Amino acid sequence: MPNERHAAVTGSSSGIGRAVAQALLAEGWRVSGLDLAPPSIEHPDFEPLRVDLIDGAATEAAAGRLPPVQALVHAAGVLRVGPLGQLAADNGELMWRLHVEAVTRIGNVLLPAMAQAGRGRVVLIGSRVAQGKAGRSQYAATKAALVGLARSWAAEVVARGVTVNVVSPAATQTAMLNDPARRSETPALPPIGRLIRPDEIAALVSFLLSPAAAPITGQDIQICGGASLPR
Repeated sequence: MPNERHAAVTGSSSGIGRAVAQALLAEGWRVSGLDLAPPSIEHPDFEPLRVDLIDGAATEAAAGRLPPVQALVHAAGVLRVGPLGQLAADNGELMWRLHVEAVTRIGNVLLPAMAQAGRGRVVLIGSRVAQGKAGRSQYAATKAALVGLARSWAAEVVARGVTVNVVSPAATQTAMLNDPARRSETPALPPIGRLIRPDEIAALVSFLLSPAAAPITGQDIQICGGASLPR
């Protein structure tokens, strides 16, 4: 019998998205990976879908080609930094289109179907930077927008068996840390003394997609390694 649990994961070729896709496959999910980069996962239940998530029309078309899904995880992301006086409009547009607009277009296709079916899970990968950090204003704005988006969607579908949450990690050990666009900026280690691992984020995402997480919706859950303790 074909696997009835099907998840769509953006950014599945690397970093957090790849870790999430691998975790779900290990748990018996079918996974469709939406990414412009070539697939880095080989598994009989993994189907790569090459799409430029910056392209709105292509993103909507890809979402429309997906078979029925019970979960959506939006992990695709990019980081551009810059202080006031050196902010590049193109960088802000790039992050907005990838972080917010892409999942808005995908969710506009997938969430109504989930609600009609009476079940579904959505997890958006945010960031602790959404609370504000010097030199990261454009990035922070897009990640903060995801929280408002998730809470609004959660309010619309809360009574129809669909949950929508945000997982917001502190600095995570991914290829994004090596992006030349970061210039010479070094990520701040959380109090645990190391970066967050993608598999640790994937473990929380997996739980939020499970039946046991049915009462959890509209939340921004931080994986901070103790970074949020001094308040």
